[in-house]
Amino acid sequence: MDKKTISRDGTAIAYQRTGQGPAVILVSGAMSTGATVAPLAGPLSGRFTVVSYDRRGRGESGDTQPYEVAREVEDLAALVDAVGGEASLYGISSGGALVLEAAASGLPLRRVAVYEVPFAMYEGGEKERAEYTRQLGEALGQGRRGDAVELFLRLTGLAEEMIQGARNSPMWPGMEAIAPSLAYDNAVMGDGLVPRDRLAGIDVPVLSLAGGASPPWMREAARAVAETAPQGTYQVLEGQTHMVDPNALAPALAEFF
Repeated sequence: MDKKTISRDGTAIAYQRTGQGPAVILVSGAMSTGATVAPLAGPLSGRFTVVSYDRRGRGESGDTQPYEVAREVEDLAALVDAVGGEASLYGISSGGALVLEAAASGLPLRRVAVYEVPFAMYEGGEKERAEYTRQLGEALGQGRRGDAVELFLRLTGLAEEMIQGARNSPMWPGMEAIAPSLAYDNAVMGDGLVPRDRLAGIDVPVLSLAGGASPPWMREAARAVAETAPQGTYQVLEGQTHMVDPNALAPALAEFF
């Protein structure tokens, strides 16, 4: 990240921009930084000014306490200002939930696109999210960052042997380093259900995408977002999973933006 902007509460937000044209800001999900979504900048930068940034509490950005979702919306407002006062947003997973909240908050946006925001569209989903919230709060409150990462990986459906493999891998210390931000993504997701009242107030076009090879409930969640937003569109990227290929995603985003 080679640039910084200052959010309303004084937090420095690190970002980088590439390309020329209308501004598009990329928003990462849980356990990730701006570098995670940066590969999408390449195929988009021929037509757009693309901004990837480190959300607060990760990478090179600051982390002023106490955390509130509204502060992350203010971070996006600062980035929109930095690129000329108007932008489109793209968010993946829980980053998509932040994008939708930013749009509902009335930021000066042209369009917003989200990929597989993991709203719980399955039996027992709300109860599962409530239990995750409780256990995550306990783990982080006791400084058990590794346990917090495990909880998150379990929530995503990762098999136990893969979780243990991750715990013994070289990437684990980096995962533990940003574990406190799991609470931020959890806050952004609210109770884990589709926030229909908030979505109904979004007054810009919304593209809600899902992968054809993802679990059916993820496609149902994406469809629910599109159907609830007044100007929503639902699109499936065939063969894609939650780990979407930037080269498969970029054409759909370019056409929409």
